[in-house]
Amino acid sequence: MQPSSQHIRLEVEGHVAVITIDRPEKLNSVTPEMSNALVEIIEWADTADEVRAIVLTGAGERSFCAGSDIRTLDAYATPWDFRNRTDYCDAIRAGRKPVIAAINGYAFGGGLETSLICDIRIASITASFAAPEIKLGWIGGGGMSTFLAHSIGPSNAAVMLMTGDPIDADTALRWGLVSELVEPGRLRERAVALAAIISQRPPIAAETAKANLRAAFNMTQDEAMRYERDLQTVTFATADAAEGRAAFAEKRAGVFHRR
Repeated sequence: MQPSSQHIRLEVEGHVAVITIDRPEKLNSVTPEMSNALVEIIEWADTADEVRAIVLTGAGERSFCAGSDIRTLDAYATPWDFRNRTDYCDAIRAGRKPVIAAINGYAFGGGLETSLICDIRIASITASFAAPEIKLGWIGGGGMSTFLAHSIGPSNAAVMLMTGDPIDADTALRWGLVSELVEPGRLRERAVALAAIISQRPPIAAETAKANLRAAFNMTQDEAMRYERDLQTVTFATADAAEGRAAFAEKRAGVFHRR
C-alpha cells in the first residue's frame, strides 16, 4: 500500500504496520490531504491479513502530532463542511486491530485526540500533552473530552480542557494518560516490540479484547459482564482457540490463522 500523501509513511515489520506522520518541519500538523491519506492507510491496515497490530507515531523527536494545521481550517466553506470533514480519529476508532501510539514530543489538539483513541500509549520522556483549542476559541471534536475523562478522571481532564496548558510526560504517566515512558531513542523500538508481542497472539482474540474493552465503557457492569461472557464463547469456538489449547497440551508455540 502506497500512501497518497508524501507526509504519511507506512512500513510493515512482520505483522506490525508502522504508520508515521512525516511533516516534522510543521510539528507533524495534519492537512486535509494528510487526513485523507491517514484514513486510507488505517483502513488498509485494518483489513490487511498480514497486519495484526499497528503503531502510530510522528517523524522526528519534537512532535508526535500538533493536530490540524490551523492555517488550513479557513479553507472549509462553512462550519457544516468542517463538521463533516474526513477525520482520521474516526478511522482509528472504527478499526478492529490493536493500535499503539508512540508519542514523541508534542501531542497537542488533534494529536492528543489521536493518541487517546489508540489502545495503548507509550511516550518519550520529552513528550508533552495539551488540549489548546480553548485558547483559540473552540474545543476539540474528535473525542477529546470523553477519552480524557476516561483516561485521567474528570478533574484532571477539566484542568487540561479549560486551561489549554500542557502537561509534561511525568504528569501524564502519573495521571494514567500513558502506560510507559522511555528515552527518545528507544521509543519506536519499544512500541514495535510491544506491537510484535500482541501480533503473536491469536488475532481474533486480540481484536475481540479490544472490542470488549471499548464496549465496557458504555455499559453497566452487569451488561459488560454478560457481553464479555458472550464474546468469550465466540472466541472459545474459533479454530485459533482450539490450536491454543492443543499447543498448551503439547508444550509448543501456537500457530494462529485468524480462524
